[in-house]
Amino acid sequence: MGKIWHQYGWILKTVVGSAIFAVGFALFLEPNDMNPGGVSGLAMAVVELTGLGSVGILTILINLPLFIIGGLKIGRRFFFGSLLGMLLSSVLIDGLAVVRMPPMEPLISALYGGVICGLGLGIVFVCGTSTGGSDILVRLLKLRYRNVPIGQISMSVDVFVVVLTGLVFRDVSKALYTGVTVFICGKVVDAVVYRFDYSNVALIISKQYEAVAEAIGKKLDRGATFLHGEGSFSHEGTKVVLAAVKKQQITELKELVMEIDPAAFVIVQEAHQVLGDGFSRYSKNSL
Repeated sequence: MGKIWHQYGWILKTVVGSAIFAVGFALFLEPNDMNPGGVSGLAMAVVELTGLGSVGILTILINLPLFIIGGLKIGRRFFFGSLLGMLLSSVLIDGLAVVRMPPMEPLISALYGGVICGLGLGIVFVCGTSTGGSDILVRLLKLRYRNVPIGQISMSVDVFVVVLTGLVFRDVSKALYTGVTVFICGKVVDAVVYRFDYSNVALIISKQYEAVAEAIGKKLDRGATFLHGEGSFSHEGTKVVLAAVKKQQITELKELVMEIDPAAFVIVQEAHQVLGDGFSRYSKNSL
């Protein structure tokens, strides 16, 4: 069962993420002439300008050339997964258009729409696919700008749509509300994509360094490294224990160290993308 989930679980995640995105867009943003940016937002502006077609159908048409490029650059799984995400989200956006939400404050719509759409997009990005459109462009840009979080790239791309929204609907307030949506959406995407990829690194200064390192290995199943240190006042040589642990292990680590040496000096800091045994592995397509 675990092997099947590992191989095909990304399909279910793509379906769930795409459905969540469609709910946020169709129920909170589109009724208030706001959007989370991207191709769906561009399609919404074009429909408003021309009065032709629907947001879902136009989204599919704009997506076609982007899919060809994405399939060639990123791979088959991304292509077919994104195709699934794009078709599902587009159909659901049109299907949910018949649902009439009660009137609500624009700011509430912008906030909730941004959070829900960001949650959906984050789930889709995590499993290595997209909902098509500008998401494909964002993934392609991520290959070029490796050190920039994917949510920030998405926000940058969507700035154009924010400006376009203001021009099309001739309403500065709608453009500003859309800006709030884009900002919130990008932040939520980063939170979903990177929240499971944070660990902690601890620097432990203790005279019982050997016992501390041994306990970390036995009780936490984590490795430790000795760094050579020297006291600035006493100039006595010592060894500093360096250990990387999962966030949920940090409390146990501190208790473990204090049991061995109550006088130990412990420095804990967050670490993003710890690579190696027991953590994640590097991939050129990682987010």
